[in-house]
Amino acid sequence: MTFTGTRSYIVGEGEVALIDPGPDDPAHHAALMAALAPGERITHILVTHTHCDHSPLATTMARETGAMLYGFGPHGSGMQPRMRALVDTGADLGGGEGADRRFRPERALEDGQTVAGRGWALTALHTPGHLSNHLCFVLEDTGVVFSGDHVMGWASTLISPPEGDLTDFMSALRRLRARAGDRLYLPGHGAPVTEPHRLVDHIIAHREGRERQILAALAEAADTITGLTARIYADIDPKLHPAAARNVLAHLVDLVERGEVAAEDGLSRTGRF
Repeated sequence: MTFTGTRSYIVGEGEVALIDPGPDDPAHHAALMAALAPGERITHILVTHTHCDHSPLATTMARETGAMLYGFGPHGSGMQPRMRALVDTGADLGGGEGADRRFRPERALEDGQTVAGRGWALTALHTPGHLSNHLCFVLEDTGVVFSGDHVMGWASTLISPPEGDLTDFMSALRRLRARAGDRLYLPGHGAPVTEPHRLVDHIIAHREGRERQILAALAEAADTITGLTARIYADIDPKLHPAAARNVLAHLVDLVERGEVAAEDGLSRTGRF
């Protein structure tokens, strides 16, 4: 499980929905079953995205409970053609960390599609960026959004190409920001977000600031991702640099796509920019 663990959510009473059952972990499974009231049963299971701390238990619990299993699609679905083209050229981007490649929803959800049960309705928002198949779920008529790993309660999310896409991430953030009625985000990690628009503004500003740092560093001297990470993240524990380097790569993929940065030998995690 990631950092403080994965948050799973039970929605409704009697016949309930389960959002992000989590890792295939016996203790997590037992905790979810113990949270059900006497006579309560899970009728719908919804998955925000296919990382191993969110989706593996979904298939097991769907089989045990008979619940219908929903998600955007298998791992890698929803990837933009430009990112798929990079993969097809053999670009050495790395990635694939923590992928649940076994997940298959029984019913694929499209953007804007609603799943309803007794006393609740959840609408899917396709919010790619952290992963190409990432969904947020809006609990209708409440102002509550289950934000998965797109907006977390304790840190900005990891974006690791090619499955992660910063261009998509920023677009999806701005789409969430434009939703006027949302008052609470319930994330996949961290505490509930009681000022969601303020946090989204902060994340957008943080990413834009990181972009400016990368451009300024490259204006001084061409460099590799490893070198850029060491320069830009000089104030953090070097043990965190590998994860930070994935975010730097995500920015560089976006900047190269926009024509603001050139990759000397083609886009790769080991190239110079």
